Amino acid sequence: MKVIFLEDVPGTGKKDQIATVSDGYARNFLLPRKLAREASPDALNAIQRAKSAEQHREAMRKQDAETLARKLSKGVIVVSARAGETDRLYGSVTAQEIAEALNAQYHVSIEKRRVELTEPIRALGEYPVTVWLYAGVEANMIVKVAAKA
Repeated sequence: MKVIFLEDVPGTGKKDQIATVSDGYARNFLLPRKLAREASPDALNAIQRAKSAEQHREAMRKQDAETLARKLSKGVIVVSARAGETDRLYGSVTAQEIAEALNAQYHVSIEKRRVELTEPIRALGEYPVTVWLYAGVEANMIVKVAAKA
């Protein structure tokens, strides 16, 4: 009997997978526990529609991220920090501070682990930073560290 798995069943199949199992296994185990349903043409069409809808949503999310990356690549993130007389910072500028400045200046909410620094920022000046927006989509930006007044 052909079934469509509704949940992962170890050793048998994963969710939304179509597999052929014995009639007794399907009738006595999978179907009563609602782990699978019979693979009727309507059910197969529903699975196909759901997969295509998810692919469409995924493509839209990636397209939005690419648009945002083009917008951000032209920008500069300004971070102010306390510095000494030789333009050395007291401490360093962290990825968390850059993410907060990005949110404040561009209204883009990014987690700190998605901000990649090539080197620690410990002095005033401009530094390149990579911001990962989505899988395979990144924005290369400049962080300008200015002295806090």
